[in-house]
Amino acid sequence: MSSSAGPPSGGRTWVLLEGTSDVAAVRALRATRGVRPEDEPCRLVDMGGATNIRRHLEAARAADPRPTVVGLCDEREATFFVRALEDLQEVPVDGGGGGGNLSVEDLPAHGFHVCRRDLEDELIRALGVDGSRAVLAEVGLDTAFAAFTRQPAWQGRPAHEQLRRFCGTTSGRKELLAAALAGAIDEGSCPPPLAALLDSMPVD
Repeated sequence: MSSSAGPPSGGRTWVLLEGTSDVAAVRALRATRGVRPEDEPCRLVDMGGATNIRRHLEAARAADPRPTVVGLCDEREATFFVRALEDLQEVPVDGGGGGGNLSVEDLPAHGFHVCRRDLEDELIRALGVDGSRAVLAEVGLDTAFAAFTRQPAWQGRPAHEQLRRFCGTTSGRKELLAAALAGAIDEGSCPPPLAALLDSMPVD
């Protein structure tokens, strides 16, 4: 099933993702596990930003049959997920839901996994600087990256930070590199939040 910018329909599992790059990365990682995009049984949802989490949780609650809902978010956006889950009483707190006691650390127990910093940071750390630069070369962006590192604002900065900034800007490039970096990661090296998300998604 394809991703959707609006509230999804169909699919017994909805995977709520912040944007197109997250969808591209999850799709690429699923392919490495033998799930082709055309055979994807889950609904990969591009929410158009973490602030839209509440709307998608409401859509899931209204759906019949009600789907299992899981997702991924960046560390800095995780509080939006916490507030939405609490406000909609989607998690039990002291047996009754609500109450303001849910924390970011609790999100994985409720199906929402948190990237340290962001998706690009997780992927680059998993591949390492050399592995990430090899991916840039494979997609023809090594020359552009070399030019980027010569910019005064980025010259001499740590290579990991240069890569993260380069991969995380420009929407088309961000989506392209999320898929390429994710596709280069073997299962044993998959970042923990992404591995946990994949483990929660049915394959048929």
